[in-house]
Amino acid sequence: MLEVFATPEAWVALLTLTAMEIVLGIDNVVFISVLVAKLPEEQAKRARQLGLALALIFRIVLLFALTWLMALREPVFSLFGNGFSWRDLILIAGGGFLLVKATLELHNSIEGEEHGSGKGGVQKAFAMIIAQIIVIDLVFSIDSIITAIGMAEDIEVMVVAVVIAVAVMYLSSGPISDFVAKHPTTKVLALAFLLLIGMVLVADGFGFHVPKGYIYAAMAFSLVVEILNVTAKNRRLKLAQAAGVEDAPARPSDRTTS
Repeated sequence: MLEVFATPEAWVALLTLTAMEIVLGIDNVVFISVLVAKLPEEQAKRARQLGLALALIFRIVLLFALTWLMALREPVFSLFGNGFSWRDLILIAGGGFLLVKATLELHNSIEGEEHGSGKGGVQKAFAMIIAQIIVIDLVFSIDSIITAIGMAEDIEVMVVAVVIAVAVMYLSSGPISDFVAKHPTTKVLALAFLLLIGMVLVADGFGFHVPKGYIYAAMAFSLVVEILNVTAKNRRLKLAQAAGVEDAPARPSDRTTS
């Protein structure tokens, strides 16, 4: 196995593929961060760990099922002159799921509707969130591994790249989830990202390929703007608090009596 990494070409392929897998994993991290934001801290941590562990397992299993995976690209039926493969159907279903889920979460965020209070409700919410993570992990894993197959030839390189990418996803998922939980406006932005990603998956399933570089560039620009807004808001709050302390009237006990 290690002989594969004896050539410079293998290392270039590993670095390139790892970078691509990390970028493709952004979708996964955003989705998991949004879902776990409504759970208690300990439950949220467990859900993130389990979700990313499943993402790693799905990707490695799919790598060792290359024949079956490539067969998913063979058309199974035609509609209006367009052939649809199992991969297309999975992308359409996964994209539709993201569109519906993100729309419902946006509605709940704006209307302030939260359900599942109490211990039983929390356990039910945890189970539902894990089920949803499993569904979307599978969709993102198929898309990710098909990309990996096109970029590298050796399965060892692919496995190492996937493991590194999921490790990076794990390290970044905690801070991202905390940031989303602390700043409600970023949750709305994350849900808008999921709507965009869902639309792209559906379009890809119907044969309209949108270069993901455009999508990630738009997401990065929006994220920078949101970070600037959050930073400016925090600065205004600190200035207001400082001004409030300075302008506060002296307490009666602090006044000198004549």
